Amino acid sequence: MPSLGVSRSTWPVVAWIRLRLPERPAPLALIAGVPPPPAPPLDVLAPNPVPTDPRRRVFAFEEDHDGWVVRLVWDADDPKVLEAEYRAPMHGRRPTDDDVVRFWAAVKALVAPLGSLTVEAADPHPRPRART
Repeated sequence: MPSLGVSRSTWPVVAWIRLRLPERPAPLALIAGVPPPPAPPLDVLAPNPVPTDPRRRVFAFEEDHDGWVVRLVWDADDPKVLEAEYRAPMHGRRPTDDDVVRFWAAVKALVAPLGSLTVEAADPHPRPRART
């Protein structure tokens, strides 16, 4: 998954989730012409310009955790998708199962105002825990 915009964190993306957003009503056109561009799905998302293409409307939000960062990215060119990145200083290794569970929980808390979302793709998925 390519990362859009410019992240404050220089750590690599070691896990990600691609979420399908619920269908939104079409914008109301008060005058004839091209409809306005869609608004970001969450209020915390702020403009995050793409240096190589200033026409792109990308919005992002980063939340620092203890030694890692969750980054939400929404691209107005693909308004039905919200991407979440897990950035951490893990060069050359994969996150542990506990790291992935914490990441998924942080994303779920951030997107809670949107309701239940469909996971379109993810790497990695949390492994089911054995019952004791």
